[in-house]
Amino acid sequence: MLRAIVFDFDGVIANSEPLHYQAFQDVLADSGIELSQDDYYSRYLGYDDVGVFNAVAADRGLGWAVDEVATLVRRKAARLALIERDSSMLFPGADALIRRVAASCPLAIASGALRAEIRRVLDREQLTGCFAVIVAAGDTPASKPAPDPYRRAVQLLSGSGDDAVRPDECVAVEDSPWGLESARAAGLRTVAVAHTYARSELDADLVVSSLAELDVSVLQRLCS
Repeated sequence: MLRAIVFDFDGVIANSEPLHYQAFQDVLADSGIELSQDDYYSRYLGYDDVGVFNAVAADRGLGWAVDEVATLVRRKAARLALIERDSSMLFPGADALIRRVAASCPLAIASGALRAEIRRVLDREQLTGCFAVIVAAGDTPASKPAPDPYRRAVQLLSGSGDDAVRPDECVAVEDSPWGLESARAAGLRTVAVAHTYARSELDADLVVSSLAELDVSVLQRLCS
């Protein structure tokens, strides 16, 4: 029985990774650090913002303190807000799918993006009310590929009632190998959307090329 659907955000709902890359690139360039597109997509895509800056520092032998990383995160968030101000960031079919499935079961987001960034996009597209739960960067002790974000989303979906939602009654919709690893480790069924990676690189219960291929009936079959 399908009880809930948990979406990743960047790379699934929002086509924001190119904008994130530009924001990281701009902020790091101010510190004299070059970030290539290949490095970003192959080495850093699975991290939240703190994780990206920490990984960049480790790879380059930099001794950034916690407060220096926090400053970089704030600067990157401000830069991203400017870049995306006049852009629609939704993948084709995302709006229609979200509205369609929200009428049938609760929806959640489990993401490494900052809460303000998620809300900004959802508010602009008038989709915020479709989601019962948002788990964002900093909401769990560990980020993906650890299972913590998905475990927290399922916990919040269960609320305080006696009828707890089980992980295997939920479907995660992801676009990356480490996101799928996180969802599987938390016990959810998995759908991979080949927005960012080739289908051959995605290990999931179901792999689709676009969100247009998904509907409630398709997702229900994964939990039956």
